[in-house]
Amino acid sequence: MNKQRLFSIIKKEFIQIRRDPPSLVMAFFVPIMMLLIFGYAVTTDVDHISTAVFDQSKSQQSRELVSSFRNTGYFDPDIYVENSRDMTGLIDSGRARVGIIIPPDYARKLHRNEPVQLQLLVDGADPLVARTALSAAQVVAQNKSFDIKARTLKQAGITDFNLGIDLRHRVWYNPNMESMKFNIPGLIGLIMQNITMMLTAFALVRERERGTLEQLIITPVKPAELIVGKLVPYILIAFIDVLIILGFGMFWFNVPVKGSIVLLLSLSFVFLMAALGLGMFVSTVAKTQLQAMQVSFMIILPSVLLSGFMFPRESMPKIIQIIGYVIPLTYFLRILRGIILKGVGLSYLWKDVLMLTAFGVAILTLSVVRMKKRLD
Repeated sequence: MNKQRLFSIIKKEFIQIRRDPPSLVMAFFVPIMMLLIFGYAVTTDVDHISTAVFDQSKSQQSRELVSSFRNTGYFDPDIYVENSRDMTGLIDSGRARVGIIIPPDYARKLHRNEPVQLQLLVDGADPLVARTALSAAQVVAQNKSFDIKARTLKQAGITDFNLGIDLRHRVWYNPNMESMKFNIPGLIGLIMQNITMMLTAFALVRERERGTLEQLIITPVKPAELIVGKLVPYILIAFIDVLIILGFGMFWFNVPVKGSIVLLLSLSFVFLMAALGLGMFVSTVAKTQLQAMQVSFMIILPSVLLSGFMFPRESMPKIIQIIGYVIPLTYFLRILRGIILKGVGLSYLWKDVLMLTAFGVAILTLSVVRMKKRLD
C-alpha cells in the first residue's frame, strides 16, 4: 500500500465531505436528534394508566381501595362512572385503559370478614399495558388482603401470627428497573451503526454517479488503498459521533458508565470498523445511491429487530437467534450494556469482542475483494 496514494485518497474524501453539507448535518446532528427522540419515545415503562371506577359501595373502605390503586403509580383512577354502560363506553373509546368495579356490599362484607369480589376490566389491545395493569392490580389486592387479615387477627387478640412468605428482593444494575437505562446504551449502538453505514454506503456509489470513478480507474490506486482511504475520514467522523452521543447519554439522560470508559471507546472503535466496513460493502454492491439506500434499510431493519435492541433474543425461535448472530450490533449491544450498566470488563466480554473483530475483518476483506476498478 503506497502512502502517497493513500493520503491522496484520504485528502480527496475530506474535500468531498466538506463540499457536501447535508452529509455533515447527517453525520453530527442526526445522531443527536435520533438519541433525543428515541430516548424519550422508546420506553417499556408503563405507568399512570387511565382508570375508570364504578364505586357502588361509596364507603370509606372503597375510597381507601381506590387510593391504594392510585398510590402504586400505575393507575390514575380519576374517572368515576355511575353504571356499567358508561364504563364500557370509556374502555371502547380508549379514554380508559382499566376499569375497577366495586360491588355495593364491599364495606359490609369486609366488616363481616367475608370474601369480597372485585372486578377489573382491562383493555387488552396493548398487551404490555394489560400485563402491567393485571400484575399491579394483583399486588394491590394481595396487600389489601394481608392488611385485612392482620387487622382481623389483632382485633381477635392474636398478636403472634404469620401471614405467609416475606420476600425481600434486590435488583442489581438497574434498581428502579427504568427502561431508559436499558434503552440508551442500545440506542448508542444502533445510531452508531445506522449513521456510519449510511455515510459510507454512498462513498463509491457517489463516485460512480458523479463520473469521478473514471478518473480513479486510470490511476495506479489499488482497491485496498481506495477502500482504506475512503474509510479513514468516516472513522474520524464516526468517533466524534461516539463521543457526542455517549456524552448525551451520560449527562442528558443521566445514564452513567459504570465500567471503563477507555475500554468502551476502544471497543467502540472495533465496532465502527465493522459498521463502516458493512457500509463500504454496500457501496461495492449498489450501482446507484437509491440502491445503496435500499440495501442499507434491508440491513438496518433486521438489526433493530434481531439484535436484542427491542426484544429479548432468548424468546425468539432458534433459527431467528442464529440469523441474529451475523449482525454485528448483536455483539456490540452486549458490550455496551455490560460496560455501561454492569461495569464488567474484558474478561466477561471477550467472546463478543472476538466475534465483532472477526466480523469487521471479514467484511472489510470482502469489500476489498469486491472492489473492482471498472465501471460495470
